[in-house]
Amino acid sequence: MDLALNNVTTIFLAVALLIGGGFLVNKVSFLKRFCIPAPVVGGLLFAILVTILKQTGLITITLDTSLQGLFMLAFFTTVGLGASFQLVKLGGKLLVIYWLACGVLALCQSIIGISLASVLGLDPLLGVMVGAVSMEGGHGAATAFGGTIEELGVDSALSVGLAAATFGLIAGGLVGGPTVKYLITKYNLNPSEADASVEVAAANEDVKGKSAFEFNSQKFMVQILIITFCMAAGSYLGELFSSVTGFVLPSYVGAMFVAVIVRNILDSFNKSIVDMKSISLIGDVTLGIFLSMALMSIKLWEVAGLALPMLMIVLIQVVFIVAAGVFVLFRLLGKDYDAAVMVGGFTGHGLGATPNAMANMGAITERFGPSPKAFLIVPIVGAFLIDVFAMPIIITSINLLK
Repeated sequence: MDLALNNVTTIFLAVALLIGGGFLVNKVSFLKRFCIPAPVVGGLLFAILVTILKQTGLITITLDTSLQGLFMLAFFTTVGLGASFQLVKLGGKLLVIYWLACGVLALCQSIIGISLASVLGLDPLLGVMVGAVSMEGGHGAATAFGGTIEELGVDSALSVGLAAATFGLIAGGLVGGPTVKYLITKYNLNPSEADASVEVAAANEDVKGKSAFEFNSQKFMVQILIITFCMAAGSYLGELFSSVTGFVLPSYVGAMFVAVIVRNILDSFNKSIVDMKSISLIGDVTLGIFLSMALMSIKLWEVAGLALPMLMIVLIQVVFIVAAGVFVLFRLLGKDYDAAVMVGGFTGHGLGATPNAMANMGAITERFGPSPKAFLIVPIVGAFLIDVFAMPIIITSINLLK
């Protein structure tokens, strides 16, 4: 028996799984502890159910995910709109060092993924998916680039990328805290007693805008206008770039960079035009729906044969990032308490997601004391600055291997 769901029903199901996944995350301590995203929980459970139904011959469910790209485009646009240059200035030298380290990490992760995929007899493009795409990029980038690579003829790219991102996310939560605790204990580190937390909080509040305008439908529509303009302009930019150069440039990449430019131009006139509360809300909603749609449509039966080599590559990625954090980044950042906490953030978002980084740092600072520098720098880099390096690296890798 075959059951085909149209695009409207698929969206409804994605939202239902998103809410259901959120409920489970709040109720199951393991999921909450390791910051497993709600769409990952709901989507994967549905994907498992679909696989069981298909393999037992009971029913084959087909989803219409044609609108998934729209939600993906909107989300990456909101990421770009969060890239205020004024936030970058607050981080100073440490932010630049951390940012460059993340860029080098993206390059190394891509090299590791591609090299090991070739050694293990996999398509090198699958190596791209198990590199910076799913590690630093997480589920969002895995979904986005997975579709692009599947269009190049690699059928299981999306499923492999999402599975690798899930393993990376869990690993990032497992190893981040112990790694930082090791550094703190070995070097007898303690938080600074300076009142930096007050200064950074005040500066950060000033940048975000103390006079953020009141939420109402008209002003919310202004944010929709800004987002859709960036989406449209970015889509045309991506098509133009691809036609002129012959390189594949996904439309969401163009939209994200257009959004960065638009944000900072608008800020130069009036910092209250872009309301980040509204932008963040839209970003959270669109991210949740497009990830839920991506996870629920994973064809797990396609990934089964690749599970062992994929796990081997992810394990090596985990070992590499821990070693890089302990022996390189910690020293570059000054070998102090803030540096140790930032290593925890580096491990978290380098293997999955910025929320994972925040969870790692939160657990450490709750026990050992505050680190305002880490909580300023890591989210800024993990949320959007890393894409300045990661996107060109990933896109170049895809085009060299296609």
